[in-house]
Amino acid sequence: MKLDSKYFDRIRTRRRKAEEPQTSAPMCQWDGCDQKGVHRAPVGRHAEGQFFMFCFEHVKEYNKGYNYFSGLSDTEVARYQKEAITGHRPTWTLGVNSAAKGSPLHSTARAGAQARVRDPFGFIQQGRGAARPNPAQRKLKTLEAKAFDTMGLAAGASAEDIKTRYKELVKKYHPDANGGDRGSEERFTSVVQAYQLLKQAGFC
Repeated sequence: MKLDSKYFDRIRTRRRKAEEPQTSAPMCQWDGCDQKGVHRAPVGRHAEGQFFMFCFEHVKEYNKGYNYFSGLSDTEVARYQKEAITGHRPTWTLGVNSAAKGSPLHSTARAGAQARVRDPFGFIQQGRGAARPNPAQRKLKTLEAKAFDTMGLAAGASAEDIKTRYKELVKKYHPDANGGDRGSEERFTSVVQAYQLLKQAGFC
């Protein structure tokens, strides 16, 4: 292309806008501090998405005393942990519809479905009549035995003993109760995992 081409005459360039002055950072919200607040700190429970703005020194000080579960009882904390497993969404037992269960239509549909199933060897009927084994009486799996050992309980511990021991260990090893100690935090995590495993296995 020639440099004196007519196309060069049609080229237009946009004038660059003057750079807008950057807004200054907000001041630290700590009482008596005149530093810039460039670090966010969560306001707390029931105020998700809202933050305080602190300087570096004061955000560290704020985080040391921050406790999301402040003001909740042990029962409420345990309930929150249980609901957190499913993302705080409701769950139902697989194959169960409590609204329809017990209704004549539900019984008829269930009977019809069972009549259509071919069971020449009687496995289904045998399975219905067989009693479910009690988790406390069966032989423990490796992870279940390790979970009992983690919680410091004997293999034959009752459901109440497991729950009581779990509450004691949670209070003892919670990071907020130990100044954020790393070893305490790892122990706390292992206790929670052990309790969840025993709960899923039907021991409590």
